[in-house]
Amino acid sequence: MNKKDLVIFLFFGCAIPLMSLAESENSDPRLVVASATDRVMNIVRDARNYYHDNPEKYYQSIKGELNDFVDFRGFARGVMGRYATSARYRDLDESGRKTLKAQLDRFSEVVRESLVRTYSKGLLAFGGSRIELDFTSEIALEKTKVSVRQFIYSEKPEPYVVVYQMRKTKDGSWKLRNMIVEEVNLGQIFRSQFEAAVLENDGDLDKVISNWILEE
Repeated sequence: MNKKDLVIFLFFGCAIPLMSLAESENSDPRLVVASATDRVMNIVRDARNYYHDNPEKYYQSIKGELNDFVDFRGFARGVMGRYATSARYRDLDESGRKTLKAQLDRFSEVVRESLVRTYSKGLLAFGGSRIELDFTSEIALEKTKVSVRQFIYSEKPEPYVVVYQMRKTKDGSWKLRNMIVEEVNLGQIFRSQFEAAVLENDGDLDKVISNWILEE
């Protein structure tokens, strides 16, 4: 499994919280991440019994979990980069702002669907690595953005170091905003792809969004 694939796997496979988290767990992003693995792997284990006959059921199960945890809109906005900044929004007239909002809404859904359908299948082949959360580092829970570290052990002597970039929402819950596995930053990879696509399409954001496809 290469690093980019590992980033995607972890994005789906190790970052989905239990819906029944206690209030204390919700207040600590480390416990949210710590609760993730069991739930998603239960989905994966169950899916092995029905996936070939009903893959849509599996995709929708993964999508349902992600909808409550991943900040897809924030992630999509980050991928769009300078084309979806607050400064650009303020410089637009009313019509332009409506267009940008619609583009962001549409791209958020495109990213969601592309990620789920492209990479959920890879979870089925996951053999089961040892995963440990780093509770030794202090986290400033009063902040709205924190990073949570996790160690993923494979056949290599040294573990992969995973950084979950978490953001606290207005209701106090934590959502996954981005992930970094060693030097591979998921958000930066997609932002570079988006920027290149905009240049290739002469700045036509609608065309870029309509043609957005993630590499399998």
